[in-house]
Amino acid sequence: MQYTKLPNSSLEISPICLGTMTFGEQNSQSDAFQQLDYALERGINFIDTAEMYPVPPKTETQGKTEEYIGNWLEKSGKREKIVLATKVSGPSRVNHIRDNMALDHRNIHQAIDDSLRRLKTDYIDLYQVHWPQRNTNMFGTLNFPDQEEQSSVSLIETLEALNDVVKMGKVRYIGVSNETPWGLMSYLRLADKHDLPKVVSIQNPYNLLNRTFEVGLSEVSHYEGVKLLAYSPMAFGILSGKYLNGARPKGARCSLFERFQRYFTPQGIKATEAYVNLANEFGLDPAQMALAFVNQRPFVASNIIGATTMEQLKANIDSLDVTLSNELLQKIDEIAAVYSNPCP
Repeated sequence: MQYTKLPNSSLEISPICLGTMTFGEQNSQSDAFQQLDYALERGINFIDTAEMYPVPPKTETQGKTEEYIGNWLEKSGKREKIVLATKVSGPSRVNHIRDNMALDHRNIHQAIDDSLRRLKTDYIDLYQVHWPQRNTNMFGTLNFPDQEEQSSVSLIETLEALNDVVKMGKVRYIGVSNETPWGLMSYLRLADKHDLPKVVSIQNPYNLLNRTFEVGLSEVSHYEGVKLLAYSPMAFGILSGKYLNGARPKGARCSLFERFQRYFTPQGIKATEAYVNLANEFGLDPAQMALAFVNQRPFVASNIIGATTMEQLKANIDSLDVTLSNELLQKIDEIAAVYSNPCP
């Protein structure tokens, strides 16, 4: 396994990260333990979670994902063998975690303490802001939203609160998620100006149906050394082709939960058909082709995969053995030119 050192940090992470948002909903604790054990055996040392998980977010299950990971850490004694990442939730998207979900001092301090308790550890390697405080383009929102009401919490206040938990030894490094070029550059500028912790990673969606990271953020990543932790590399599993022709496999995420419609646009379905046909033409599994594409991007530090079965997990990790040829990459770009970011 070749590990990547995140710039501006001492973190060395595997090119595949085990995403865990199914733990506590689609996966039981024994499933979670099995996945974590297997991932570690295969050399995966990077585990990503969030205080909001599992997904879909619900009051009765919130925090279970972190609890399962904490129970595994306690049982296995392997805390020092993994790079552990979690996230603090922002406002608006969920309201059941705390009374006030602002990204201010009080909420960030409470959030980290609650996560540490559930995870049964005394530090987090990478602590990420799950989504911005401000109203902006995220989770597929198009067009710049109305900005008449300004956020009551500034980026500098959020960054100062994160600095507190870093100085207290509860967090080693900080990152952002679902951010824009303006947001990321603002964090970096403020950190430099006020001698505060620098953001070392950005976790945004990136896949064959959504390559918007390449516009703006990839340039920031290149010049500022903030690598991408790519989530949804298979677009909720759509790029496997299993949902084509209206199919809804039993137990699959998009069969169980109607909320996952982001990648079912008419153009997204057509693009998926084209990518699946291309994979078949080259004798590749469509899912592994989709993952290998993300694995090979120069701005990607780690590809966050998720699985509900061990078979899926093994296949996803095996994507590291797949190298896409220049001919195939050119054909992927030809499809992307016809269906340009159909599911941002």
